[in-house]
Amino acid sequence: MRVLKALIAVVALILVALVVAQVPGGQSLLGIVLPYLAFAIFLGGFIYKIVEWAKSPVPFRIPTTCGQANSLPWIKQNKLDCPSTKAGVVGRMALEILLFRSLFRNTRASIHDGPKLAYGSNKWLWLFALLFHYSFLVIVLRHMRLFTDPVASFILPLEFIDGFLEVGATTIYQSSFILLAAVSFLFLRRLVRPYLRYISLPADYFPLLLIFAIGLSGILMRHVFRTDVVTVKELAVGLATFSPSINGEIGVIFFVHVFLVSVLMAYFPFSKLMHLGGIFMSPTRNMANNSRMVHHVNPWNDPKIKPHSYASYEDEFREFMVDAGLPVEKELPAAAPEEEAPAAEENTDK
Repeated sequence: MRVLKALIAVVALILVALVVAQVPGGQSLLGIVLPYLAFAIFLGGFIYKIVEWAKSPVPFRIPTTCGQANSLPWIKQNKLDCPSTKAGVVGRMALEILLFRSLFRNTRASIHDGPKLAYGSNKWLWLFALLFHYSFLVIVLRHMRLFTDPVASFILPLEFIDGFLEVGATTIYQSSFILLAAVSFLFLRRLVRPYLRYISLPADYFPLLLIFAIGLSGILMRHVFRTDVVTVKELAVGLATFSPSINGEIGVIFFVHVFLVSVLMAYFPFSKLMHLGGIFMSPTRNMANNSRMVHHVNPWNDPKIKPHSYASYEDEFREFMVDAGLPVEKELPAAAPEEEAPAAEENTDK
C-alpha cells in the first residue's frame, strides 16, 4: 500500500506534465516558471535546514567511535575511527563523503536455527549506493554543458569517459543506465526484505521512483523521442542568464522531464535526500574524540543558570526521594522522640 501511494504520486505527476504541456502557455509554465520556482525553494530550503542544524545545541562531545582512542603512548590509536585531531576528523569525513566508509563496514544481521544470530557482509548495498551517487553526480555535471556557453573545459573529458559507447550518431552514456540499475536495486531491496518493507514509508519509496522516472524520461528523450537539442540549449542558457524563451518545438517528453526535475528540486530540502548537507553538520562525525585532553564547554549554556550539584539537589528533594523509595547518600535527620502517652486510668469501679 505504501509503494502504491508513492507510485500513484509519480504517475500523477507525469500525467499532469503531459496535460499541462498541451494547453496554451503550459510549456512556458513547465519550462520557465516552475524551474525558477523549484530552484528558489531548493536554495531557500537548503539554507534554512543548514542554519537550523547549525543552531542546534551540542551540549556534549558525542563523536561516534569504533576504534582505539588516544590513550597511553604504547597503545596504537585508530586515527580515522577515533580521531582526536582536526586532521583526523577531516580524513574521516573525506572517507565518509567520498567512499561511504561506514556503509562499507556495515554488516547485516540474520537469525538462523538455534536460534543463532549471525552477521554477514552487506557490500552490495555499499556498491550500489556508491554507483547511484556518483552516476547522479556525473549526470548533473554533464547537464552543465546546456547552461554554459562556451562549455566548461572539464565537461568534455567527462563526457568522453562516460560516453565511450557510441552506437550510430547517438552516444550512449553509461551513467544514465547505471543510475537506473542502482535505483532499481535500492527500491527492490526495500520490497524484498521484510524488515525493510515493514519500516519503509511512502517517503522512502517516492524519491526512488521519482529519480527512476527522471532517468527513464531522459533516456527516452535522448534515444527514442525526437527532441530539438538546439532549442533546449537556447532555453537552458536563457534560464541561466535570466532571459529564457522557447523559440521552437522541443517535444512533450522534455517538459515531462523538466517538470519531474523541478519536483525533485522542490522536494529535496524537506526529505531524507537532505543528508547531502546533513552529513557535514552531524556532530557524531565532525567532532574530535578528545574529551580526555580538552575540556568541552557547551557554548549554548545560559550564564544565568548556576551549577546545581547532586548534593544540593538531594538536600532539596531528600524527603521526597525517601518517600518514593529512592536511595539517598544522606539519611533524613532523626525525628525527636515523642512524649510517652499518659498511662490509662485504672478503673476504680468495684
